Amino acid sequence: MDDLDALEEWAAPLIARLEPRQRRALTRRVALDLRRAQRERIKAQQNPDGTPFEPRKPQHRAQQGAIRRKAMFSKIRTAKYLKAKGNGDTAEVGFVGRVARIARVHQKGLRARVDRDGPMYDYPARRLVGFSAADRELIRDSLIDHLATL
Repeated sequence: MDDLDALEEWAAPLIARLEPRQRRALTRRVALDLRRAQRERIKAQQNPDGTPFEPRKPQHRAQQGAIRRKAMFSKIRTAKYLKAKGNGDTAEVGFVGRVARIARVHQKGLRARVDRDGPMYDYPARRLVGFSAADRELIRDSLIDHLATL
């Protein structure tokens, strides 16, 4: 049994007693906490298991652009694209819009075009969203903190 399954089994009776308004507040809080944790992990260029992202493919041009020196995914980790949503039953964190396609290509390591009319490239898998051990603890702590304030 997974840690999240065990947490759900333990917390389900407690959450069932909450009013719908309190349940929505709880899932919203968990979703925001998860988004913050995902954003920091993407900023640190790490997969959920703690391994570093595979670096960009080296350029063979004489002058490499500034984009090579910057961290990957600096814009898509912003709140504009990395959305957190909580309703009565679920907490969701994910990408929206055109950025969702880019994130999916990197998440799964798919083949896609570099530019609109550019060459195809097999992108390495870089897990942008996922659960780490710290995320599981974060969910548990958020749940306990919320229940303690009631």
